[in-house]
Amino acid sequence: MSMANDMEVSLRPPTGTLFDGRASALRAVAQDGAFGILPNHMDFVTALVPCVLTLQLADGSEAIFGIDAGLLVKKGHSVTVTVLRGVRGGDLGSLQGIVEAKFVEMDDEERQARSAFSRLEANVVRRFAELRRPRL
Repeated sequence: MSMANDMEVSLRPPTGTLFDGRASALRAVAQDGAFGILPNHMDFVTALVPCVLTLQLADGSEAIFGIDAGLLVKKGHSVTVTVLRGVRGGDLGSLQGIVEAKFVEMDDEERQARSAFSRLEANVVRRFAELRRPRL
């Protein structure tokens, strides 16, 4: 593998792409602790825990993300991070408020979806029960 100064990083929740660009370093937290990745790091896969993921971008700036559980795959000069939920913040101070507001909103939407699914499931079961009754 050739030596590189940066790597292609993609951060993807189920709803789309949160970040897609070049970075010179990545820091996050896995189940066994915090770690960092540089462009020429060996290939690996790890499960992420809810944490702050930071990227040192190729232009020298920093990008900060609050993420929920996910999976990180490093292969060559490409890193793909898939997460259940994620938000981008401007700095650590504002990130906490953004994470709390966005994740609470997502929890409410998930709760409503589960409730609607439960009602639908109960209705299907009730209709099947009606089909099994003998007709007079």
